[in-house]
Amino acid sequence: MRLALIFNKDREDTIGRYFENAAKALGIEYGHFWTSDPNIPAGYDLYLRIDHGDYKYDIPAHLKPCAFYAIDTHLEKPYRKIRAQAAHYDRVFCAQKNGAQKLKHDTGISAVWVPIACDPGTHKDLGVERKLDIAFVGTEGKKNPRGEMLKQLARRYPNSFIGRAESSLMSNIYSSAKIGFNYSINNDINMRMFEVLSCGALLMTNRIKDNGFEELFADGENVVVYNDKDDLFRKADYFLNNREQGRKIASAGHILAVSEYTYGKRLERMLEESGWK
Repeated sequence: MRLALIFNKDREDTIGRYFENAAKALGIEYGHFWTSDPNIPAGYDLYLRIDHGDYKYDIPAHLKPCAFYAIDTHLEKPYRKIRAQAAHYDRVFCAQKNGAQKLKHDTGISAVWVPIACDPGTHKDLGVERKLDIAFVGTEGKKNPRGEMLKQLARRYPNSFIGRAESSLMSNIYSSAKIGFNYSINNDINMRMFEVLSCGALLMTNRIKDNGFEELFADGENVVVYNDKDDLFRKADYFLNNREQGRKIASAGHILAVSEYTYGKRLERMLEESGWK
């Protein structure tokens, strides 16, 4: 088949690039186009637009069959724009299970839940010594508990990396860490979860409610879930002091991510749902 991937290539760590890597690995003939491109050619077997956070443009109506991978349904303003544009597509996929359910409720569109994933060629365990206690690559966010948690983690575990970093350094940071910390601000199953797992660190994340988390992960088997700040510190202390148990859970999470939760697997699912397999 011939696949048109439509997304903005303005960042190295955009999900569209990971799907492009997956298409290459699967041997799929594809073309890449920017969302603002007015001259996307006809003749592709599927036009797949990947959410990019900029909804100024939509693909031309004559390009069929077409599919939309909606990522930011958990954010209020993007969701309104996703909802308005989703009806233009033959197939809609949502990174969040709640987003698929919400689109169905609000518009009648039967969106398919296809979670975010990892790119094992990019997010990989480098096999270096895990000298860091905790690692978190990202921002504090606003008006949520994550910022305060990060500050307290930095004080409590000074031998850690907490903050921003170039995407090219992410594998090195998480590969050097015993624990990869996550706090999902909007109850979303985010990229960080899969990146941490793919790099072989023990994922510790806040509890995600009613969004398909339990269908993907098992607390204490391949990830560790905390309920609040006190529970976070208690469990971090425990797994830093009981390294073998932490390594066992991290290994199970790593194997699960790189074998089942990859962008290659996600792309195959989308193509199957779109009638191409």
